[in-house]
Amino acid sequence: MSLNIFITGASSGIGESLAYYYSRKGYTIGIAARRNDRLQTVTDKCIELGGNPIVYNIDVSDKEKCKDAAKDFMSTNKGIDIVIANAGVGGDDNILSGDPSEINSILKINLLGVTNSVIPFIPKMKEQHSGRIAIISSIAGFRGLPHHGGYSASKAALRNLTESWNYTLKPYGISLTTIFPGYIDTEMTKDHKFKMPFLMHSDKASRIIANSIQRKRRKLILPWQWKFIIPIFRILPRFLIYRFTPNQKELK
Repeated sequence: MSLNIFITGASSGIGESLAYYYSRKGYTIGIAARRNDRLQTVTDKCIELGGNPIVYNIDVSDKEKCKDAAKDFMSTNKGIDIVIANAGVGGDDNILSGDPSEINSILKINLLGVTNSVIPFIPKMKEQHSGRIAIISSIAGFRGLPHHGGYSASKAALRNLTESWNYTLKPYGISLTTIFPGYIDTEMTKDHKFKMPFLMHSDKASRIIANSIQRKRRKLILPWQWKFIIPIFRILPRFLIYRFTPNQKELK
């Protein structure tokens, strides 16, 4: 049976790998991202792998364009089976500058980008009494990290948001899977100058994520080792968090 799958942040990393995974199965996939050149490259490979990609060059922080893309995809394919909200950005809060622009951009894309790209599909899923939603959070959502409060806060917000949504959506046959990746070998991590524990290739991560969505798992932490580290990570004293957080800045 063919599936209709919509993926945001599909121009690189986990989103790109998921697009290839589902293309190998011959599914119809909507691939959405801001970088049109990268989207074209991903599209060509999806076709080569046997997929049926439909391209949406959108910024997930644009509510209206997200609504239009969802409407077009569902109209073209007569429904929706899976939505994967993967688009996200990292970066330094830069709050010492006095300018909130950088942290605001992180919060807008990582949090509002999820609500913008997922919610337009929900009425159709409710009508179908079926559908699966997957939202990419992060292990960073379990603790505020120095200089990355916007990223940590946005991912923590997604953790609470999806917990709430589960209660709302379950009566309508809609499953929701929240994914908490650790270090995945993607564009977001390629410039890190420190050793990343349990680094996982995005292709392997995509297979595990797709399997968890298929099984309607409520929560996925990967790689698996983080399941045992997170409880310790959450209670570590503040001075240890600061000492062992990579990419620290010198005081000026």
